[in-house]
Amino acid sequence: MLKAENIDLHYGASQALQRVSLSAAKGEISCVLGRNGVGKSSLMQAITGRHRATAGTVEWEGQDISQLSAASRAQRGIAYVPQGRQIFSQLTVIENLQTGFAALPRKQRKIDEEIFDLFPVLRQMTRRRGGDLSGGQQQQLSIARALVMKPRLLILDEPTEGIQPSIIKDIHNVITILKQQGDMAILLVEQYFEFARDLCDQYAVMDRGEIILAGRGEDMVEEEVRSHMTV
Repeated sequence: MLKAENIDLHYGASQALQRVSLSAAKGEISCVLGRNGVGKSSLMQAITGRHRATAGTVEWEGQDISQLSAASRAQRGIAYVPQGRQIFSQLTVIENLQTGFAALPRKQRKIDEEIFDLFPVLRQMTRRRGGDLSGGQQQQLSIARALVMKPRLLILDEPTEGIQPSIIKDIHNVITILKQQGDMAILLVEQYFEFARDLCDQYAVMDRGEIILAGRGEDMVEEEVRSHMTV
C-alpha cells in the first residue's frame, strides 16, 4: 500500500535522508528502528508531507503522492501520531478527537464507539482538558485522534516514549487489535527494541539518514539490530 523509494530530504544545506526506501502493507506492522537523530522522524515527515522530500517518490495505493500536501495525504487515509503527542492542551478530550474530522467528508464525521472500546479511559474523561491528562493518557488520546480519521495507513512515531509500563502494554494491545482487523497498514517508529520486535512483521534499521538493515521480523538477528540501537 505504501512504497517510498530513494527518498532524500534536506533541512537547508543539511541532508537528513539519503536514498531511503521503505514499504508498508495492509494487515502488517512495519517497524523503523534506530538511535536518536538518525532520520526516523524525518522519514515520517517525508511520507506524511509535513516536510517535502528533495528527491525520490512516495507512492500510496498505487498513486504517486510525492507532490501532495500533508492535508491531501491525510484525506487519502494517512494518519500520523507524532512524537511528543502534540495534543491540544486547552481543548477537551472530545474536542481533541473531533479535530480528526478535518480529514473526513462531512457525512463521516462521527466518533465511532470502537474508539472508546480501544481506549476505555478516554470514555471517562471526555470533558477533561487534554493538558490535564497524564502523559500516557495523552498518548492514548493522540492515537485515538488519528483513528477518528478512519485511516488506511497509521503512522506511530515513538508511541512508548516517556510512557509508564502499564500504558505501554495497553498500546501494544491496541496495535495488535488494529493489525488483526486487517484493513490498515501500520508504520511504527521505535527505540524500545522489545516492543518493536514483538510487533513487527518487517523492520528497517536506520543510521545516519540511511537504512542499513532490513528484513522480515521472523528472520531478525536480534544482536545485529541491537548493535545499531545502542549508543
